[in-house]
Amino acid sequence: MARQEDKIIGRRLKSSYISTVVSITLVLFVLGLLGLVILHTRQLSDHFRESISISLFLEEDASDSQIQNLRGDLGRMEAVNETHYVSSDEAAEDLMEELGEDFVDFLGYNPLTASISVSLKAAYANPDSLAVFEAGLQGYEVINEIDYQQSLIHLVHDNVRRISIALLAFSVLLLIIAFALINNTIRLSVFSKRFLIKSMQLVGATQGFIRRPFIITGVIQGVIGAVITIILLTGAMYLGQRQIPELPFFPGIRELATLFAGVLLLGIIISYISTFFAVRKYLKIKTDFLYYY
Repeated sequence: MARQEDKIIGRRLKSSYISTVVSITLVLFVLGLLGLVILHTRQLSDHFRESISISLFLEEDASDSQIQNLRGDLGRMEAVNETHYVSSDEAAEDLMEELGEDFVDFLGYNPLTASISVSLKAAYANPDSLAVFEAGLQGYEVINEIDYQQSLIHLVHDNVRRISIALLAFSVLLLIIAFALINNTIRLSVFSKRFLIKSMQLVGATQGFIRRPFIITGVIQGVIGAVITIILLTGAMYLGQRQIPELPFFPGIRELATLFAGVLLLGIIISYISTFFAVRKYLKIKTDFLYYY
């Protein structure tokens, strides 16, 4: 009879342990997915910012040395991502392909001038940095005109800012919900052992001695949940890459390592804090109230 009771208690403890790990895993997985969304949103916003082109139209009598000097200066600028030189003949060919007719033959001359297409790094592709960049090019006599879509830059900048604020607010809200869910799961797990806690306290065990095994178990559960979450996130990225190969589901190694480290730390910290306060509650509660809480 005693062995059967021990087996029943063992099964209940295992069931409680597994349910706690599963709950932690599910919550961390949702947080990890949100982290992936934030990383991909940043990648997409950087891609859109760097795809914005600034056209520097050159003077008709610009010499090769002046053009090379300008390209060299642009290449040394911290804000510049890349440059592409378009000769007047190449510009005419591109325009003829778009129009579907030979306007040069019709006009008798090529009205287009050579230009340099410049794309800026994502951090500098905003209205303020562009104004500074444009002002710095005013001293080059070889540049006849600077042209870019100001309305598009303002639109991209404003939308990225709105999306960033919305994601930040949603992340904070989801973090609070995650903490509440994991905390409630661990409290229920500790609740089932409240009589054991009080019995140990009555025989003279110190609070630190009683709390230690619960905290160690809670941290181990957090680590296991985090590891399972990392495996699930990797699988989700792999499946997403197979379904939509055009999208970069795998961020850079540094970003991915930061995300996984964040998931692991969250699992440990939330489990530790929740277990600490759950055990603390039953260490301070009076014996008569154990049946009510």
